[in-house]
Amino acid sequence: MDLLSDVVAFMRCGRPASVRVSWKAPWGVSFRVAPGSAGFHVVLRGSCWLLPSEGGPVPLSVGDVVFLPHSGPFGLADDPARALVESDCEPHSELFASAASTGSGAETVTLSCTYRIDADRTHPILDALPDVIHLPATLGSHPELRAAVELLAAEIESPRPGTDTVVTSLLDMLQLYVLRAYFETQDEPCTLSGWAAALADPAIGRALDAIHRTPAHRWTVESLGVQAGMSRAGFARRFTGLVGQSPLAYLTWWRLVSAARILRESDASVAEVAGRVGYGSEFAFGNAFKREFGVAPGRYRHRVVSG
Repeated sequence: MDLLSDVVAFMRCGRPASVRVSWKAPWGVSFRVAPGSAGFHVVLRGSCWLLPSEGGPVPLSVGDVVFLPHSGPFGLADDPARALVESDCEPHSELFASAASTGSGAETVTLSCTYRIDADRTHPILDALPDVIHLPATLGSHPELRAAVELLAAEIESPRPGTDTVVTSLLDMLQLYVLRAYFETQDEPCTLSGWAAALADPAIGRALDAIHRTPAHRWTVESLGVQAGMSRAGFARRFTGLVGQSPLAYLTWWRLVSAARILRESDASVAEVAGRVGYGSEFAFGNAFKREFGVAPGRYRHRVVSG
């Protein structure tokens, strides 16, 4: 899998949840987001304002998508000066639901989707994102994102046999398209920094892709430099400057979070998991895993499975 696919696959635990709401003016609602949650919101009809916990109001129009990657309260309203009341329309555990307000004015329809994020496997790329990512519905921009939004809205509005599977897949697609669109709309590569620059850098991108595709390979700084087409020293400096970790530190972290996923989702033995992520001995793997997660691999699996 490529880096963005891995970010989407590893960030979530459990099923996503979504709700389609028809708001009638006047309206203003506040949302309390549970710790360890992220979500996006789409305006399907009408217009409204996003009221983030920090920063000024953000005007939203039809087709606009807002991604909120970090937990925190926010508001939506038909007017930025509107007094807010706590919403009972936010998604909780249902894959999809519909709701409506009781106003009598102009209608705005929104689609809100939330994800639970496992703190043990949050990719650092998410930590580097701003609190609010606003993707306006510019004509001709991000056609895949727009198509996925339309398909998702249609499925939720008129459920049919197989809708559960379709909605789950579309929510995965939307998350990926939102991240892709955000990084594609950043400034020119020469002004980028951090993970945005790492993804835009062909050399570092090749090294990251190699790590994610084959984490069990016996990678060295030199062999990763070869993948990047750079000298060992030059590669190490550029990788560390952009990613925020040395190549081998990132490799170790990725191996361990990959191992945690295998422990959660399979019955493979600890020794087998160790081999699958590149450790020559169960003992070495166990020590590294405990340093990262605070518990031994077997205890981690028992804790996760037993809840």
